[in-house]
Amino acid sequence: MSSGDTIVAVATPPGRGGVAVVRISGAAVPDIATTLLGALPAPRHATFSRWHDERGELIDIGLALYFPAPHSFTGEAVLELHSHGGDVVSSVLVERIVQLGARRARAGEFTERAFLNDKIDLAQAEAIADLIDAGSRRAAQAAMRSLQGGFSQAVNATRAALTSLRVYVEAAIDFPEEEIDFLASQELRERLEDVQQRMQRVLAAAEQGAALTRGLTVAIAGRPNAGKSTLMNRLAGHDVAIVTPVAGTTRDLLREHIEVDGVPVELIDTAGLRAARDITRDAIESEGMRRAREAIARADHVLFVVDAAEDPEAAAFEEERGILPDGVPVTLVMNKSDLPVATRVGEASSGAASAASATGASPRLAAANSPGRIAISAATGDGIVGLRALLAGAAGQTDAGPGAFSARARHVDALRRAAAQLDAAHRQLEAKQGELAAFELRNAQKELGEVVGDVTSDELLGHIFGSFCIGK
Repeated sequence: MSSGDTIVAVATPPGRGGVAVVRISGAAVPDIATTLLGALPAPRHATFSRWHDERGELIDIGLALYFPAPHSFTGEAVLELHSHGGDVVSSVLVERIVQLGARRARAGEFTERAFLNDKIDLAQAEAIADLIDAGSRRAAQAAMRSLQGGFSQAVNATRAALTSLRVYVEAAIDFPEEEIDFLASQELRERLEDVQQRMQRVLAAAEQGAALTRGLTVAIAGRPNAGKSTLMNRLAGHDVAIVTPVAGTTRDLLREHIEVDGVPVELIDTAGLRAARDITRDAIESEGMRRAREAIARADHVLFVVDAAEDPEAAAFEEERGILPDGVPVTLVMNKSDLPVATRVGEASSGAASAASATGASPRLAAANSPGRIAISAATGDGIVGLRALLAGAAGQTDAGPGAFSARARHVDALRRAAAQLDAAHRQLEAKQGELAAFELRNAQKELGEVVGDVTSDELLGHIFGSFCIGK
């Protein structure tokens, strides 16, 4: 599929730079190149050339690269002009190419044409944008694996196994006198379980990849003076928040982006949440608490910080537990555990000492740790290694299972729906309902098709490619 018009855009960011790249794609590229350069360059060779405007005045000199169709990124004839950097030179060059018959490209239109011309599938197209937007090295590596086809291959292998399973089930429907035997066979159960296992592996990898792509939003919450801002500074590695002994110093949300084991994390330091009996009449502090609760509700994970020296039983957390949002994981952070609190939690045993070694906490801090709770000292840094490991785990990143490829929320949603439909098909097969099982299998197959773009809508394509930069 090739569009009838030819498009042009600057493929490099605006502003000053050593080189700017102007990209042209479409059927008119050979004619435009001949007019602009004087001759069609040799394919895939850098050719020194001069570019003139309609009056014959020199616009710039640089390199031209010509890729004939279909051997190009878009599958169409493509010309790239490497000019000197700068907004003026590149914009004048684009204007000249528009005069010669091209039009300005829409956002993502080059990649869209590559998809429509079967050069890449939809998951690979989205991986290009993920690679450009990668917030960490691990995210970039995951995007490159998807761009090279890793994600698509995993999805397509699952689709192939699912298709084979559908054929088996629908054969039973076509021969009703043998349907019961087919649907009750051990082979069918094993093949269904194989497809379900494949689906779960792809889904788990996609969930990890989605966390790498979008990152993790972590809200730091708790009572005034619990040490939230000190913890923010400790995790960030520099002074982001003002820290004073005065309760209520933080009045608004403070945000900082960090990287934890290759996962981009947005930290949000929030205003202190006062107990109901201590509600302030200060309008500014009240607004700060309102914004804090909004941030907590929108976060992927909440670190609820408790002053372990003043509140060893975490009563502040118990008072707030009922109004914390459902579905948002919360970790109770017992801060200031380097203070005389150690006499309350007891001296660490040798087992606790081993746990401390693994988490980076001192033996006394390790003794206070338990599922959903971690003891730290934001002031000294004790326990921070364990807290960072906890955040990496919250994003699904572990040493045993790093994200295999980049993925997006729509991929995860489609895979979850497909997994649910496989479960439904399993139940229907157990009930010997072949037609209903086949219906669920067809729906699961459709969901997988949407991931790689075999089954999609123009509205979805517009949304996806509209988020790209103009020259890509």
